Amino acid sequence: QNINDQPKLRLSNMIFFALGQKKMFSNPLVAVLHFIIYAGFIIINIEILEIIGDGLFGTHRLLLPMVGPFIYSLFMSIFEVLALLVLVVCIVFLYRRNVAKISRFTKPELNGFPSKDANAILVTEVILMSLFLIMNAADLAKLAKSPAELGHSFTGIISQMLAPLFSNNSVAAIDLIEKSSWWLHILGIFAFLNYLPHSKHLHIVLAFPNAYYSNLTPVGEMSNMPMIEREVKITFQPELEATLPAPEGPMKFGAKDVRDLSWKSLMDAYSCSECGRCTAACPANQTGKTLSPRKIMMDTRDRLTEVGRNIDLHGMEFTDNKALLGDYISVEELRACTTCNACVQECPILISPLNIILELRRSLVMEDSNVPNEWAMMFGNLENNQAPWKFSNDDRLNWTKQ
Repeated sequence: QNINDQPKLRLSNMIFFALGQKKMFSNPLVAVLHFIIYAGFIIINIEILEIIGDGLFGTHRLLLPMVGPFIYSLFMSIFEVLALLVLVVCIVFLYRRNVAKISRFTKPELNGFPSKDANAILVTEVILMSLFLIMNAADLAKLAKSPAELGHSFTGIISQMLAPLFSNNSVAAIDLIEKSSWWLHILGIFAFLNYLPHSKHLHIVLAFPNAYYSNLTPVGEMSNMPMIEREVKITFQPELEATLPAPEGPMKFGAKDVRDLSWKSLMDAYSCSECGRCTAACPANQTGKTLSPRKIMMDTRDRLTEVGRNIDLHGMEFTDNKALLGDYISVEELRACTTCNACVQECPILISPLNIILELRRSLVMEDSNVPNEWAMMFGNLENNQAPWKFSNDDRLNWTKQ
């Protein structure tokens, strides 16, 4: 399957869906809140460049003398407003998860680490934004008491309002508060960057390539297995056998484990933000069945992580006698899927849980012959009568005469 075609459309998808979060705006309020926390956090971290510069060069407010007090104060005020908004939105999201208990955040697959992971990131962002504002406010309070300390002055719309809280402290105490906030903020950022690959928040990075390489075919269009397509063509036109390329290696149908899945499906798994919009839209899940598209992605990611760990410890050929199909994802889950594509339609960054479901079902049916009796009857009718119903080819079009 070619997923390098139509680069302009792919770039457009990346801009609108990953950067612009177009699909999120089906729920405008939540979309605005998420956009604030996303864009605000990214933009504010431009300030990290100055903080790192100050640490490397032993300076204080490295960019202030370069751009001048007016420009510096303008941008610092923008950063501070965004920081306050991010702080407030994180608190709202913590409330939605832990107090309001929105239904899609209370599903069984989120028990344990996934729930702790989401809360840990939100709390971390609250702390980081608070430290940023405290650092600026303490700096302004220190400047008010010792204006010659910096040699330049700046203002921040939020820190200016917070600075009086420190006015009763000594210059040394305020300086300690400011420096402690600086250190805790930069250490928090570095800790976050190290934690990111182990968290669902890796989607911050992977959303962009994942949206770029998303499937451009119409939703609902399923790809044929090349080996099966070749055999069907040869069945109807034997003369084509010499012209069609022979399959390489042993014939394998579908996927039993993560090594059998495409790299795009694996990237889908690591791009998943566990937001649960796919599961909330899934009609099978809504009717109480065990299928949860979010769980499909989480299970795939967990299994891939386990396989990667085994490879690191024991080498490529090691097998732990486990598989994604059976040990992580059950037959009952796979059979509950109606292939309606609701999960694909809902995903904000164009992930397709259905691709994984289809590949696992193909393995289940074609490798293991594991099908319900009703399916087996239909398959037999399709093979013998070219129709799901049990009547002869001569009668296939009788319904048109009624």
